Amino acid sequence: MEELSEILKKLDTGNTSKDKQISKIEENINKEVSCDNCSDKGWITIDLPIDHPDFGKPFICQCQQAKINIERTKRLIKYSNLGYLNKCTFNNTKPNGINYTQENSENFTEAFKDSIKFSENPKNWLVFTGSSGSGKTHLAAAIGNKCIEDGRIVFFSRVPDLLDHLRSTFYPNDNLEYSDIFEQINTAEILILDELGSHNTSPWAEEKLRQVIGHRFNAELPTIFTINGHLENIDDQILSRLQSNHISKIYSFKTSREDSKFNLGHIEPKLLHNMTFKKFNPKGNFATKEQIYTIESAYKACKIFAENPEGWLTLYGETGVGKTHLAISIANRRIELGDTPFFTFVPELLDYLRQAFDPKSEINYEDRFDSVKKTPLLILDDLGKERSSQWAVEKLYQIIVYRHNAQLPTVITSMLEFEDILDPITSRVQDPAVSQIIKIRAPDYRNKSRSKTKNNL
Repeated sequence: MEELSEILKKLDTGNTSKDKQISKIEENINKEVSCDNCSDKGWITIDLPIDHPDFGKPFICQCQQAKINIERTKRLIKYSNLGYLNKCTFNNTKPNGINYTQENSENFTEAFKDSIKFSENPKNWLVFTGSSGSGKTHLAAAIGNKCIEDGRIVFFSRVPDLLDHLRSTFYPNDNLEYSDIFEQINTAEILILDELGSHNTSPWAEEKLRQVIGHRFNAELPTIFTINGHLENIDDQILSRLQSNHISKIYSFKTSREDSKFNLGHIEPKLLHNMTFKKFNPKGNFATKEQIYTIESAYKACKIFAENPEGWLTLYGETGVGKTHLAISIANRRIELGDTPFFTFVPELLDYLRQAFDPKSEINYEDRFDSVKKTPLLILDDLGKERSSQWAVEKLYQIIVYRHNAQLPTVITSMLEFEDILDPITSRVQDPAVSQIIKIRAPDYRNKSRSKTKNNL
């Protein structure tokens, strides 16, 4: 016969199990529901007459549809190959361009307006030509990002990279991967071809480009081209397509510095006049307390560096937060103290080095390259904006490595999120033994409407 104590133990165990079940039911009942429509089930049924074809049919709830849309956008961004350019938007594009003369500012404004129209209703072709740093790629990427936001499929590629990739996958006996990539480019819903004309010309490369551009021309598929330099450098057959009035619209961007051989290393007098520590507002454009803290931290660090340049100082953040203003303020102070800082916009520097490397160039490449590497104070503006050839990136890497090893004073501004990136260049930028790196979180100083809105409150 069982002992009474054993029987009671079994009864207790059973009760415990029931108690847990009851507790779980109560927990589910008391759990907060985030969606009133579906009670977090993810689907709903609509109250309809029994003879209605949709009677009893489940439908995805709006709460799930929002999640689906977010996931779809993430997939579209990944597929697009835009990379860091997914931050380029119409909101952070200056409608009148950058570093433009009065007459060319109107041209960029017209291109900006047409780009918005294209993104809302993609059709035909847009062609942007001009020097590095004129805003071509930024504007093209802004179109792509708006199209992705609207659920459209976009594919972006630098032409030199595309041709290199096609070459690497082309095998006479097995060209399945090559065919897939080629078909993807040919039939992309919206295609952005960056730096057309910057590739190494060969009969094979020109033929591939002619095939892609010819197919998209005949099918009238939405396409955006950016071209470094002038149209005259483009293959005649391709050029005839680009200049076809019935499908293509061409905009030429020419900065105020384009014809000056970049005046490399020097800062325009107007910038020196406008960008000083005295004219910098460390309180931001109606910034929050947290934002003001980051602005003031950057401001103080720059003032200290300006008095005694040692190591590296890197300022990063979104466009318009004051990075370039502070960098030029440092240059201003060093000029006051008798120094000659070397200031350069990174895409222009790489463009300059490419031209200097040309055997026909009147510029001594080695001398110029050494002067950049060894200058006592180098200021690199907009690191990461460049989308250049492997050769140009290698030159930039050599400059960074030399100055890192020699611990030469260097100031860098960038829109890159350094904590998310690790490559040979950014790893040196983030080296705590050499570099102080500061993120500026602030509203865009250029956003005048923000000031007006706040003043009217």
